[in-house]
Amino acid sequence: MDQKIVAILRRDGALTGVELGERVGLSASAAHRRVKAMEAEGLIRGYRVRFSPQALGMPSTLFVSVTLTDQRQETLERFEAALKRCEQVVEAHLMGGEIDYNVKLAIPADDSYERVHRDVLAVLPGVERLRSQISIRAVVEQA
Repeated sequence: MDQKIVAILRRDGALTGVELGERVGLSASAAHRRVKAMEAEGLIRGYRVRFSPQALGMPSTLFVSVTLTDQRQETLERFEAALKRCEQVVEAHLMGGEIDYNVKLAIPADDSYERVHRDVLAVLPGVERLRSQISIRAVVEQA
């Protein structure tokens, strides 16, 4: 039952207890109790509103593959700490394979990727190589 609730809330986290209960075959109070229990266990970590990049004034989404100079713990920590301070970074993942990090950026309409590349990404500690790809449009997006 919890998996059903999770699947439904992933698609629409703004459902009322009544709506959720109807979709999973529980009363509103029973659905509410299960959701509260999952929150208490840390299975549900929060709720958020998702805005389109255009609504945020950030129409360009880019993905940047980052290769670092080395894999030492100090290099990784310095890079990650600096990356967390970059306001254009939406998401970042430490990767296995040929690249070290895959970074998703949202570029504001009043900014340019050239400036962000030159003044933000290229100066991050430990960066050896940056490879960029621009998103034409999102085909599948899940929370």
